[in-house]
Amino acid sequence: MTSAAPTLLWNGPTRAPVTVALAHGAGAPMDHPFMVAFAEGLGERGLRVARFEFPYMAARRVDGARRGPDRMPVLMDTWNAVLDALGTARLIIGGKSMGGRVASLIAATRDDIRGLVCLGYPFHPTGRPDSLRVEHLARLTTPTLIVQGTRDPMGRRDEVEGYALAPAISLRWLEDGDHSFTPRKRSGFTEPEHWAQGVDAVARFCLELAARW
Repeated sequence: MTSAAPTLLWNGPTRAPVTVALAHGAGAPMDHPFMVAFAEGLGERGLRVARFEFPYMAARRVDGARRGPDRMPVLMDTWNAVLDALGTARLIIGGKSMGGRVASLIAATRDDIRGLVCLGYPFHPTGRPDSLRVEHLARLTTPTLIVQGTRDPMGRRDEVEGYALAPAISLRWLEDGDHSFTPRKRSGFTEPEHWAQGVDAVARFCLELAARW
Protein backbone atom coordinates (compact mmCIF):
# COMPACT_ATOMS: atom_id res chain seq x y z
CA MET A 1 0.00 0.00 0.00
CA THR A 2 1.37 3.39 -0.99
CA SER A 3 1.82 5.82 1.89
CA ALA A 4 0.38 9.32 2.04
CA ALA A 5 2.18 11.90 -0.08
CA PRO A 6 4.70 14.11 1.72
CA THR A 7 4.36 17.87 1.89
CA LEU A 8 5.28 19.52 -1.41
CA LEU A 9 7.23 22.78 -1.74
CA TRP A 10 6.41 24.62 -4.97
CA ASN A 11 8.21 26.99 -7.34
CA GLY A 12 7.32 28.33 -10.75
CA PRO A 13 4.11 29.19 -12.59
CA THR A 14 0.99 27.12 -11.94
CA ARG A 15 0.21 26.88 -15.66
CA ALA A 16 3.64 25.67 -16.72
CA PRO A 17 3.84 23.20 -19.63
CA VAL A 18 5.60 20.66 -17.42
CA THR A 19 6.09 19.94 -13.73
CA VAL A 20 9.41 18.68 -12.37
CA ALA A 21 9.35 16.74 -9.09
CA LEU A 22 12.71 16.83 -7.30
CA ALA A 23 13.92 14.77 -4.35
CA HIS A 24 16.87 15.73 -2.14
CA GLY A 25 20.16 13.92 -1.63
CA ALA A 26 21.02 11.62 1.26
CA GLY A 27 22.45 14.21 3.62
CA ALA A 28 20.71 17.52 2.95
CA PRO A 29 17.05 18.61 2.96
CA MET A 30 14.84 19.99 0.21
CA ASP A 31 15.71 23.58 1.18
CA HIS A 32 19.47 23.11 0.91
CA PRO A 33 21.00 25.90 -1.23
CA PHE A 34 21.65 23.46 -4.09
CA MET A 35 18.00 22.40 -4.19
CA VAL A 36 16.81 25.98 -3.84
CA ALA A 37 19.02 27.12 -6.72
CA PHE A 38 17.65 24.45 -9.05
CA ALA A 39 14.02 24.81 -7.99
CA GLU A 40 14.04 28.60 -8.24
CA GLY A 41 16.11 28.57 -11.42
CA LEU A 42 13.76 26.15 -13.17
CA GLY A 43 10.78 28.15 -11.95
CA GLU A 44 12.28 31.32 -13.41
CA ARG A 45 12.63 29.48 -16.73
CA GLY A 46 8.94 28.69 -16.85
CA LEU A 47 8.74 25.24 -15.23
CA ARG A 48 6.65 24.20 -12.26
CA VAL A 49 8.79 22.51 -9.59
CA ALA A 50 7.67 20.38 -6.66
CA ARG A 51 10.15 19.44 -3.93
CA PHE A 52 9.57 16.93 -1.15
CA GLU A 53 11.40 15.08 1.59
CA PHE A 54 11.70 11.41 2.42
CA PRO A 55 10.40 10.37 5.87
CA TYR A 56 13.80 10.30 7.60
CA MET A 57 14.54 13.86 6.51
CA ALA A 58 11.07 15.10 7.43
CA ALA A 59 11.57 13.54 10.89
CA ARG A 60 14.81 15.48 11.29
CA ARG A 61 12.81 18.71 11.06
CA VAL A 62 10.70 17.59 14.00
CA ASP A 63 13.35 16.43 16.46
CA GLY A 64 16.64 17.65 14.96
CA ALA A 65 18.17 14.17 15.14
CA ARG A 66 20.41 13.18 12.27
CA ARG A 67 19.56 9.76 10.91
CA GLY A 68 20.50 7.75 7.87
CA PRO A 69 18.25 7.41 4.84
CA ASP A 70 15.21 5.18 4.91
CA ARG A 71 15.53 1.74 3.31
CA MET A 72 14.95 1.58 -0.43
CA PRO A 73 11.36 0.25 -0.21
CA VAL A 74 10.39 3.29 1.89
CA LEU A 75 12.18 5.68 -0.47
CA MET A 76 10.43 4.18 -3.49
CA ASP A 77 7.08 4.11 -1.71
CA THR A 78 7.46 7.82 -0.97
CA TRP A 79 8.21 8.54 -4.63
CA ASN A 80 5.16 6.54 -5.70
CA ALA A 81 3.02 8.53 -3.26
CA VAL A 82 4.28 11.75 -4.85
CA LEU A 83 3.42 10.40 -8.30
CA ASP A 84 -0.06 9.46 -7.11
CA ALA A 85 -0.55 13.01 -5.83
CA LEU A 86 0.79 14.80 -8.90
CA GLY A 87 -0.18 12.46 -11.70
CA THR A 88 2.31 11.60 -14.43
CA ALA A 89 0.71 13.14 -17.54
CA ARG A 90 3.02 16.16 -17.74
CA LEU A 91 5.55 15.26 -15.08
CA ILE A 92 9.32 14.77 -15.12
CA ILE A 93 10.92 13.25 -12.04
CA GLY A 94 14.41 13.43 -10.60
CA GLY A 95 16.58 14.80 -7.88
CA LYS A 96 19.96 15.30 -6.33
CA SER A 97 22.21 12.26 -5.89
CA MET A 98 20.21 9.68 -3.91
CA GLY A 99 16.93 11.38 -4.80
CA GLY A 100 17.76 11.07 -8.48
CA ARG A 101 18.91 7.49 -8.08
CA VAL A 102 15.62 6.47 -6.47
CA ALA A 103 13.73 8.34 -9.20
CA SER A 104 15.70 6.36 -11.79
CA LEU A 105 14.68 3.10 -10.12
CA ILE A 106 11.06 4.27 -10.21
CA ALA A 107 11.42 5.06 -13.91
CA ALA A 108 12.83 1.58 -14.51
CA THR A 109 9.81 -0.06 -12.88
CA ARG A 110 6.96 2.07 -14.28
CA ASP A 111 5.91 2.68 -17.86
CA ASP A 112 4.17 6.01 -17.23
CA ILE A 113 7.24 8.12 -16.38
CA ARG A 114 7.72 10.74 -19.10
CA GLY A 115 11.22 11.95 -18.26
CA LEU A 116 14.00 11.75 -15.69
CA VAL A 117 16.61 14.24 -14.46
CA CYS A 118 19.51 13.24 -12.20
CA LEU A 119 21.68 15.93 -10.62
CA GLY A 120 24.97 14.31 -9.66
CA TYR A 121 24.10 10.64 -10.07
CA PRO A 122 25.84 8.39 -7.49
CA PHE A 123 27.19 5.80 -9.91
CA HIS A 124 29.08 4.23 -6.99
CA PRO A 125 29.84 5.07 -3.35
CA THR A 126 32.81 7.37 -2.80
CA GLY A 127 36.01 5.34 -2.83
CA ARG A 128 34.25 2.17 -4.03
CA PRO A 129 34.25 2.33 -7.84
CA ASP A 130 33.57 -1.41 -8.10
CA SER A 131 30.22 -1.12 -6.30
CA LEU A 132 28.29 0.13 -9.30
CA ARG A 133 24.67 1.30 -9.29
CA VAL A 134 24.14 1.16 -13.03
CA GLU A 135 22.47 -2.15 -13.85
CA HIS A 136 19.04 -0.61 -14.39
CA LEU A 137 20.55 2.29 -16.34
CA ALA A 138 21.65 -0.09 -19.09
CA ARG A 139 18.03 -0.93 -19.94
CA LEU A 140 16.28 2.34 -19.08
CA THR A 141 13.90 3.56 -21.80
CA THR A 142 12.74 6.78 -20.12
CA PRO A 143 14.27 9.92 -21.70
CA THR A 144 16.92 10.89 -19.16
CA LEU A 145 19.35 13.73 -18.52
CA ILE A 146 22.20 13.28 -16.04
CA VAL A 147 24.07 16.44 -15.06
CA GLN A 148 27.44 15.44 -13.63
CA GLY A 149 30.67 17.08 -12.50
CA THR A 150 33.71 15.74 -14.33
CA ARG A 151 35.52 14.97 -11.04
CA ASP A 152 32.51 13.72 -9.09
CA PRO A 153 33.90 11.14 -6.60
CA MET A 154 30.74 9.09 -7.20
CA GLY A 155 31.28 8.98 -10.94
CA ARG A 156 34.05 10.86 -12.73
CA ARG A 157 33.84 11.43 -16.45
CA ASP A 158 36.58 8.91 -17.26
CA GLU A 159 34.69 6.28 -15.26
CA VAL A 160 31.19 7.00 -16.53
CA GLU A 161 32.23 7.01 -20.17
CA GLY A 162 33.13 3.35 -19.73
CA TYR A 163 29.72 2.32 -18.42
CA ALA A 164 27.06 0.67 -20.59
CA LEU A 165 24.27 3.24 -20.35
CA ALA A 166 21.03 3.07 -22.31
CA PRO A 167 20.64 5.22 -25.46
CA ALA A 168 17.81 7.07 -23.70
CA ILE A 169 20.35 8.64 -21.33
CA SER A 170 22.22 11.83 -22.17
CA LEU A 171 24.89 13.47 -20.03
CA ARG A 172 25.72 17.12 -19.47
CA TRP A 173 29.22 17.48 -18.02
CA LEU A 174 30.27 20.40 -15.81
CA GLU A 175 34.03 20.84 -16.05
CA ASP A 176 35.94 20.26 -12.79
CA GLY A 177 32.69 20.02 -10.83
CA ASP A 178 32.42 17.76 -7.78
CA HIS A 179 29.29 15.93 -6.58
CA SER A 180 27.52 19.27 -6.05
CA PHE A 181 29.08 20.73 -9.23
CA THR A 182 31.50 22.89 -7.22
CA PRO A 183 34.76 23.46 -9.17
CA ARG A 184 38.17 24.21 -7.76
CA LYS A 185 39.16 27.86 -7.81
CA ARG A 186 42.09 27.23 -10.12
CA SER A 187 39.76 25.78 -12.75
CA GLY A 188 38.52 29.22 -13.71
CA PHE A 189 34.90 28.19 -13.13
CA THR A 190 32.59 29.05 -10.22
CA GLU A 191 29.84 27.19 -8.41
CA PRO A 192 27.13 29.72 -9.39
CA GLU A 193 28.15 29.38 -13.04
CA HIS A 194 27.95 25.61 -12.89
CA TRP A 195 24.61 25.67 -11.11
CA ALA A 196 23.24 28.07 -13.73
CA GLN A 197 24.55 25.84 -16.53
CA GLY A 198 22.93 22.85 -14.87
CA VAL A 199 19.63 24.67 -14.55
CA ASP A 200 19.79 25.72 -18.20
CA ALA A 201 20.47 22.15 -19.30
CA VAL A 202 17.61 20.75 -17.24
CA ALA A 203 15.16 23.44 -18.39
CA ARG A 204 16.04 22.88 -22.03
CA PHE A 205 15.72 19.11 -21.68
CA CYS A 206 12.34 19.34 -19.94
CA LEU A 207 10.82 21.90 -22.29
CA GLU A 208 12.01 20.11 -25.41
CA LEU A 209 10.64 16.86 -24.06
CA ALA A 210 7.29 18.38 -23.13
CA ALA A 211 6.96 19.93 -26.59
CA ARG A 212 6.80 16.40 -28.04
CA TRP A 213 4.00 15.20 -25.75
